[in-house]
Amino acid sequence: MLCWSKPSEETINTFLCAQQKENFSYPEVGSSRHQAPNGYNLDQNRIRLGEGADTFERAKSAIRTWKMFEMPWIQLCWPDKSIEPGSTVAVLVSHFGFWSMNACRIVYVVEDHGSPERYGLAYGTLPDHAERGEERFTVEFNRADQTVWYDIYAFSRPRLLARSAYPLSRALQKRFATDSLMAMQKAVQSR
Repeated sequence: MLCWSKPSEETINTFLCAQQKENFSYPEVGSSRHQAPNGYNLDQNRIRLGEGADTFERAKSAIRTWKMFEMPWIQLCWPDKSIEPGSTVAVLVSHFGFWSMNACRIVYVVEDHGSPERYGLAYGTLPDHAERGEERFTVEFNRADQTVWYDIYAFSRPRLLARSAYPLSRALQKRFATDSLMAMQKAVQSR
């Protein structure tokens, strides 16, 4: 959904309410758990957040409170949404002089207690999103070397409007990944 000015809270809530009834906009729901399907752009971005169990706990807390979306040009609607399958959110983006709202729903939550230990979520696009695909946000703790990492793994394919401005839409995806890595690093270091 495109808007020439920042949408009101009422507009955002109406948008989210309508999207809650929609199905995912792609058939390979859950594929980010293992391997991206063919025919999609694949992006993986990763940053070391620090070391130790305390850092991992701060990183998990940052995921639970959607800190990976704290950047000046993005607003998550709403960051108090619980991290559980079926939760629907909108990503409000300010770019090129207008605003867009993109609807996503949590597909699954990651809580692996093996080696490495991992926590996070994956969300998938709904019909009112500029792209089709899935994005997984995880933090992991490698007990052997005590390192803590933040990882974004995504597969996507542009819908009609994004395809018409393909180089710009890919640039926005790359900017989001870079800014998300920095947002998580800041969230973990400032606590």
